[in-house]
Amino acid sequence: MAQSRSESGPPLEEETLRGWERDQGRLKADVVEQDTQEWQSSPSFAGLERVGGVDLSYLKGDDQRACASLVVLSYPDLQVLYEDCRMVDVSAPYVAGFLAFREAPFLVEAVRRLEERAPGLVPQVLLVDGNGILHHRGFGIACHLGVLTGLPSIGVAKNLLQVDGLSNDDLHKEQIQALQAGGDTFPLLSASGTILGMADIRSREYIRKHLEATSAVLPQPERTSEDTEK
Repeated sequence: MAQSRSESGPPLEEETLRGWERDQGRLKADVVEQDTQEWQSSPSFAGLERVGGVDLSYLKGDDQRACASLVVLSYPDLQVLYEDCRMVDVSAPYVAGFLAFREAPFLVEAVRRLEERAPGLVPQVLLVDGNGILHHRGFGIACHLGVLTGLPSIGVAKNLLQVDGLSNDDLHKEQIQALQAGGDTFPLLSASGTILGMADIRSREYIRKHLEATSAVLPQPERTSEDTEK
């Protein structure tokens, strides 16, 4: 049987990848891209009280041991309401475009534990370290988690995924420079004109200033260089 080389671990059988693709296609049908809550359409996010963030951070030099983290903050004052960090053994290899099959099970488990332990602290929105609809098949890990948990989810990716006409070209670099000079955001438009995401430099600066104290008390295992989908 044909095999595909993953970026970590042994080759994957082609049938496994095809199965993952089928699962993505099936779950993608349940993605809701329109606002469903009043706070989502409010310019000041009135009514938003709890924001969650999830991530897997890998130990340096070990792509199979990671810290799965879920933190819930109050909004807008950003006080930690709940945190769940635990070490996990990651067995599925990393394959570009299929990050959810490697990481999502651990993050879903963290959300389920929260629902059982403190249902009143379930976040109204989940920030996910990875892409959402900005993805090769329009279904990145943020969409995957959103469908499986039923929570509105936003992908917060580190790098620009160059798909559907998006490119890290001179125009994109000029837009980034404009943000650094004091702009707010700019849309990431696909070749067909669909907005696949936004780029926002100011939010990074805000988080850096306001969450340094929070980050200092949480486990900080180093992420490996494998996570290019993010």
